[in-house]
Amino acid sequence: MTVRIGYAAGAFDLFHVGHLNILRHARENCDLLVAGVVSDEMLRLVKGIDPVIPTAERAEIVRNIGYVDRVHIETTPDKLDAWREVGFTHFFKGDDWRGTNKGLRLEQELSTVGVEVVYFPYTVHTSSTALRRTLELMSASVQRGDEAVRSSR
Repeated sequence: MTVRIGYAAGAFDLFHVGHLNILRHARENCDLLVAGVVSDEMLRLVKGIDPVIPTAERAEIVRNIGYVDRVHIETTPDKLDAWREVGFTHFFKGDDWRGTNKGLRLEQELSTVGVEVVYFPYTVHTSSTALRRTLELMSASVQRGDEAVRSSR
């Protein structure tokens, strides 16, 4: 019997139920699950965002999720580099990537080494982007409130 080594990569910043869902689905579809945590440097380079939670803390959070057997810190944007370091047989991603240019590119790239890309339902009602936006709005509101208090003195 072939061991199915799953790999689910993400920032896992502002950990939420969508992250938990992908890890749960991934674990149900493999024998060993490795979670790839994208480093702070890669998030800045690839997505142009500063994470709220630093890499080491995000890795510690994900490492302690019961579905995860191991954590791998991604320090390059190339998933073939992650494959060389981890040796996964299945790559798990949210279905918001299915049929997109980046999803098709990922499938093509990983198929060259025999890795199957498996898509799971994307949790539409929550995302790190939406949480980040909410935090920014709350922060701006607090700053406006502080300015109003200062100007009323």
